[in-house]
Amino acid sequence: MKEKILKLLEHDAKIKPEQIAALLALPEEEVKRQISELEESKTIVQYKTIIDWEKVAGGDMVYAFIEVKVTPERDLGFDAVAKRIYRFPEVHSLYLISGDYDLAVVVEGKTMKEVAYFVAEKLATLEHVQSTATHFVLKKYKVDGEILGEVEKVKRLPVTP
Repeated sequence: MKEKILKLLEHDAKIKPEQIAALLALPEEEVKRQISELEESKTIVQYKTIIDWEKVAGGDMVYAFIEVKVTPERDLGFDAVAKRIYRFPEVHSLYLISGDYDLAVVVEGKTMKEVAYFVAEKLATLEHVQSTATHFVLKKYKVDGEILGEVEKVKRLPVTP
């Protein structure tokens, strides 16, 4: 049952417990209890709004994907290096990946120069970082499962006489 509640919340964080209860044919108090447990256990990490910043005046942000090759620390592996990296406020997301690089870092800044400075002065200079490759995001099409910039088209056929 928890998985069904999580799917509904993942799709719409604003859905009310009474709506979930009605959809799943559960008592409202049971839904509230399960949501509280999921929040306390950090299964639900945060409720979030997806914003298309290109539609907000002055809201332009520059994003980059940075691949990072590191030397894992003895007895700590990649976790210690990752912890140092994810503590930077410029870091939006961080993933351990397979392939030629070890970490994928998503960085945000106000300008490309600001992102480049972060990579050159903060990230690349960290102990255990061997190399980086930076890829700037030129356009976002879909974020967290949601399509951006697409206007919902009317699906009804026009009525003609």
